[in-house]
Amino acid sequence: MTDSPRPRDPRTALVDRWRDTLLAARSGAPGPDPLPYAENLLARWDEPQRRYHTTAHLTAVLDRIDTLAPHAADVHAVRLAAWFHDAVYRPDRTENEERSAALAERALPEAGVGEAVTAEVARLVRLTVTHDPAEGDGNGEVLCDADLAVLAGSPQEYAAYAAQVREEYGFVPDEAFRAGRADVLRQLLALPRLFRTPHGAEEWEARARHNLATELELLGSSSGPQ
Repeated sequence: MTDSPRPRDPRTALVDRWRDTLLAARSGAPGPDPLPYAENLLARWDEPQRRYHTTAHLTAVLDRIDTLAPHAADVHAVRLAAWFHDAVYRPDRTENEERSAALAERALPEAGVGEAVTAEVARLVRLTVTHDPAEGDGNGEVLCDADLAVLAGSPQEYAAYAAQVREEYGFVPDEAFRAGRADVLRQLLALPRLFRTPHGAEEWEARARHNLATELELLGSSSGPQ
């Protein structure tokens, strides 16, 4: 009888995924040790103001990119964009995506990534402002679908996600949060499609719309008499 292998520590697994992605994105070009870059990014994802935008979210997005990888033109760029897309995150600010893209534009060339891939990563990070990739933008469709797939969780998973979002905005009074969150949900529900990849459209669209509509209904019922 042999002992079964121990599962890897989640943080070690993330560091390994970063190293593999960075080395692949370099396409054989020399560069510095990937580890300090992984440690810097993970420290950002571990900041205390985060409840949803944590390393658990990063891992989930990377896992979904693995599922959607055949749809991407450059899956290494998409994976790098996942690492950077919420690397700068302050819930009380509106320029998080732009600052995250700028961080990628500074860090990736230093880490040995070429100009074209760096530009694509920054473009993809900025795309997460709207989650509205152009038709045929396979890289953008994969990143946006992977980021939004949380909307298609089970009722329990979706409830946990919604609660974490509320915690991140704990500084916002209840009435203002309900109004702002309801606006976001209505905007999402008004989109012709939430998911652009074939897998996302088939596996996630209907469940995500049901979850969004349920949360919107609950927000209305918790607001008291009108």
